[in-house]
Amino acid sequence: METNEIQKKILAEVADLHKIPAGAYNFRIDGKLAGRNTTANIDIQTKNDKSGIDIKIKDNTKNESVHIPVVLSNTGYKEKVYNDFFIGENCDVVIVAGCGIDNCGGKDSQHDGIHRFYIGKNSKVKYIEKHYGSGTGTGKRILNPQTEVYMQEAGIMEMDMVQIKGVDSTERVTLANLKKDAKLIVKERLLTHGEQKAVSIYNIILDGEDSAADILSRSVAKENSYQKFEVKLTGNTKCSGHTECDSIIMDNGKILAVPGLEANSIDAALIHEAAIGKIAGEQLMKLMTLGLTEKEAEEKIIDGFLK
Repeated sequence: METNEIQKKILAEVADLHKIPAGAYNFRIDGKLAGRNTTANIDIQTKNDKSGIDIKIKDNTKNESVHIPVVLSNTGYKEKVYNDFFIGENCDVVIVAGCGIDNCGGKDSQHDGIHRFYIGKNSKVKYIEKHYGSGTGTGKRILNPQTEVYMQEAGIMEMDMVQIKGVDSTERVTLANLKKDAKLIVKERLLTHGEQKAVSIYNIILDGEDSAADILSRSVAKENSYQKFEVKLTGNTKCSGHTECDSIIMDNGKILAVPGLEANSIDAALIHEAAIGKIAGEQLMKLMTLGLTEKEAEEKIIDGFLK
């Protein structure tokens, strides 16, 4: 796979890749396949009817990974990609996705990625998705990811969703349906600044007995940016669900949290927590007494908050 320096930097940011990874991978750059590898247990095939790929993971696949990063480096390029993951039973795998846009021109660049996960019984998936924007152009960097998760009995999915730099506009939609004993754990970290806008929408349906979901969002809105966090948990049987939105607001930032809990069973236990506020003055003073400037102290607090 041949990449220029900008593309290499983006791959490092969104997928922590400094060299070709071990295991299965599919690299996409400006709408074209830039590299692919399959293994005995993980197959990747190009879709015939639309843009995207099918990733098929065999039963009992453990300690393997899949990397599917996307890079956009041509101003004005827009795409919509469909990636479907079929994970067999009794698996334990890591999937690393993410998209980076470098826009140095005057036209908007946009990536819409639809990822659908079909997770078999007793399988565990760790999913890491990072979004990153860079470039000196006036064109916007737009990312609209949609994630759908369908979990069979005793499946587990951990999702680490990160967007902390350079994305002008994003609408992040996550839909999930959980069967018996299935568990979904989501940690979202988000930072906006300037005139950026970010919307996160979660719709989680707990259909199976003793299924559970834990959704945590931590975000910082700086300058004139806007964020909306909207989450709905639906409990249809004996289950447990917890959502938490912790946000720091700075400058002229705006944050809207919209919780939704729907209990359709007497045994559904659903909880929502939310806290939005500015950085505490005593935190700043403590760090400034150690020799940091106010700006350095703010950055230190934000870095710790978003880890």
